[in-house]
Amino acid sequence: MIDMYDDKTDGGWMVFDAKDRVLGRMGSRVAKELLSGRQVAVVNAELAYMSGNKGTLVRKYRTRLNLQEKENPDHSPYWPRRPDMLVRRIIRGMLPYKKPSGKAAYRRLRVYSGIPKELAGSKFAEFETKRPKEMYVKHLYIRELSALLGYNRD
Repeated sequence: MIDMYDDKTDGGWMVFDAKDRVLGRMGSRVAKELLSGRQVAVVNAELAYMSGNKGTLVRKYRTRLNLQEKENPDHSPYWPRRPDMLVRRIIRGMLPYKKPSGKAAYRRLRVYSGIPKELAGSKFAEFETKRPKEMYVKHLYIRELSALLGYNRD
């Protein structure tokens, strides 16, 4: 198999553009690259989308936000509302983050809303996914999900 990412351009970072990409498919690809030892940056995180019914997705993530341990609420799981942090948390779920290899892989992940200056001229990693209009299913962009969960961009 020919690996098209052997040339470590852009300072050794493999850059994925999340614009109009299915978050689960892109996230699994990112997790695989992280576990193979590469440094990965995801740009335009707020423009990725999830397929499914809007109401169901919002209910699912709102339930996760409200989970609290009764004995010590500080030990409860944390789910962010900010789009880039939400994408980072979703990708963390695809890694074995409790093992040393998963922790090291998670440290090599960077997720950005928009495109930062240092990655502006980067070549994006290409992979095949369908666009939302090609799928004929309901979908919800991460930016919309964050707003419905209470994220208020000042």
